[in-house]
Amino acid sequence: MNKLADIESRLSKMKSGDELIKALEVKPDYDESIRKENMAVRLMKLSDVYNVYVPSRMTEEIYYKLYLALVYSMRKKTTKKAVLQQNENYKAVMAQEYRGIIGGADSLLIAGTSGIGKSTAISRAISLISNKGVMELDVPYSFIIPCVVVQCPFDSSVKNLLLEVLRKVDERIGSNYYQNAIRARATTDMLLGMVSQVSLNHVGLLIIDEIQNVVNSKNGRGLIGMLTQLINDSGISICMVGTSESVMFFESSDYLARRSLGLQYQAMDYDDDFHKICKELYSYQYVKHYTELTEAITEWIYEHSAGIISNIVVLLHDAQEIAIMDGTEALDISSLNKAYKNRMALLHDYIAPSIQKRKSTTTIGKKADKIHELEEKQDFIEETEQENLIALLVAQAKQNSTDIVKLMQENLIVMEVSV
Repeated sequence: MNKLADIESRLSKMKSGDELIKALEVKPDYDESIRKENMAVRLMKLSDVYNVYVPSRMTEEIYYKLYLALVYSMRKKTTKKAVLQQNENYKAVMAQEYRGIIGGADSLLIAGTSGIGKSTAISRAISLISNKGVMELDVPYSFIIPCVVVQCPFDSSVKNLLLEVLRKVDERIGSNYYQNAIRARATTDMLLGMVSQVSLNHVGLLIIDEIQNVVNSKNGRGLIGMLTQLINDSGISICMVGTSESVMFFESSDYLARRSLGLQYQAMDYDDDFHKICKELYSYQYVKHYTELTEAITEWIYEHSAGIISNIVVLLHDAQEIAIMDGTEALDISSLNKAYKNRMALLHDYIAPSIQKRKSTTTIGKKADKIHELEEKQDFIEETEQENLIALLVAQAKQNSTDIVKLMQENLIVMEVSV
């Protein structure tokens, strides 16, 4: 068996369709009887909400893109140019003049709004792609790590990133590249040659997370230039992952733009994928009284999460936590509203940017301050609840046979004046 056939036989089979969705999703075990347990047990089990993962079209696209990038990189390792490049990389390690022969494989950028699930989608994709672990080849005998994930240093240090790649490789195959580099006090050029050699021999796909760190760093362009040289000297595929902020950086020049072709994502639309995620997450209820997910509640969740998956999870988790602790024991609009107001206050400007904050002054009297505060709160309610809060409260009062006046006092600002 030749090297190419040996490599491809050890790669996990590419999945598609329902088989892929089934493999990507994560559904923790859930039994409805948990709602009858005591408060402590339910609060502990509530953290399972954070472990739920529902694949979306973004997840599928990322899986296909990473899988194909890995295959392309693996195939380059079987060419004659790969052998010639190994000799050139050895010259770089010895601080001699060298050149790139093998040429670049592929580089791509996965960028999107913070909190939409990019890192989780990549993690799930990697778990499928490299589910067989480190590949042990027979001819020639060697180890290849399908995917290596590192984080871009906060200061975009080229040397620190190169050392981190060596450290990650050592963790997986038990080598001593990192210690050898530290002991030799290798320069940046020597490190680049070493990492190129190590990547050519042992790495299929290199994923660099938090690439937006290059945007506000003076070392940013230098780091991207280093990655370009690493691609050319190692032949591996490199995937850069970051927030939308990184897109503007890569668009600033043509050579950066060529290195950042890939996938870009924004917050979710109010579509079938959003409904699917809400339905799955809402089914994990640990409060005593089960509440059905209605279209009105789904709309409320979308309006108060801005289509960001992490916000949805926090809302549903914290709403149940509040309901369990205050004794209301229901995942309804009231508990969701409490979670939004009390637990997500710092995100209000990003979720509802149309809300204008009013600055208070010290020149008016206490009575005017009070009126001003009430007006500000009322404006907030009017903007965020979008005219459907009263209808939802009425429906909830009928369903649970509770006092509508009490519900409105908890969720609306009422000012009594003497006449």
